[in-house]
Amino acid sequence: MSAVQGTDVDIPTDDGTADAYLTHPADGGPHPAVLLYMDAFGLRPRLRAMADRLAGGGYTVLVPNVFYRSGRAPVVDLPEFIDPQARPDIFQRLGPIMKSLTPDRAVRDADAYLEWLARAPEAAEGPVALIGYCMGAGLALRTAGTRPDRVAAVAGFHGGNLATEGPHSPHLVAGNLTAEAYFAHADHDPGMPPEQQERLEAALTAAGVPHRCEVYAGAHHGYTQADTAAYDEKATERHWEAVFDLLKRTF
Repeated sequence: MSAVQGTDVDIPTDDGTADAYLTHPADGGPHPAVLLYMDAFGLRPRLRAMADRLAGGGYTVLVPNVFYRSGRAPVVDLPEFIDPQARPDIFQRLGPIMKSLTPDRAVRDADAYLEWLARAPEAAEGPVALIGYCMGAGLALRTAGTRPDRVAAVAGFHGGNLATEGPHSPHLVAGNLTAEAYFAHADHDPGMPPEQQERLEAALTAAGVPHRCEVYAGAHHGYTQADTAAYDEKATERHWEAVFDLLKRTF
């Protein structure tokens, strides 16, 4: 893995300024770009560490605070380790913030993030990859379907509500995808039950999207997040293998 260089950056958007973390190999050259969408707990040390690991593999990685309208990260105070007892209080505060990120706002923000990466000297020319965790998986899928010209690959891990029966469900953009897709569900995840997993798979298949959808046996929602009780080292390492395989195939 290469040495990396990380820094905080600000991204202008239609609705203000999104704070973000940018990390890339410390060799001074441009590298293929990855837009990493956060989970609901937001931009914090765990996500910075994950972005650094990606960057060490030879990529320029941008992690925006998608809740920037509510303040700079951390938008809510978080303990160093998020145990199950802390979750209800945290989500009571996060709930209204999450709801405020409407599909229209998410799409406008995605344009800003992609345009910023297109101008960044650390990012190589050409399409980017999208990786999302938890709520970020839905943001990644929605971005891939609304900006297919800019996306070569999209991956989502322990995503929730990716294929609901609602009119704004992320899976409804599957017909627009030109990117290769990979989604890895937790098998203990009430936010992505089997019927939604099947609906997502069917939508990608019907659209002719090259893809793979898998269920990580024994894993719980949030399995990649080492600062939570859901962390599963085996599932997390499997996810890294899938991520780097996808990036090697598509860049």
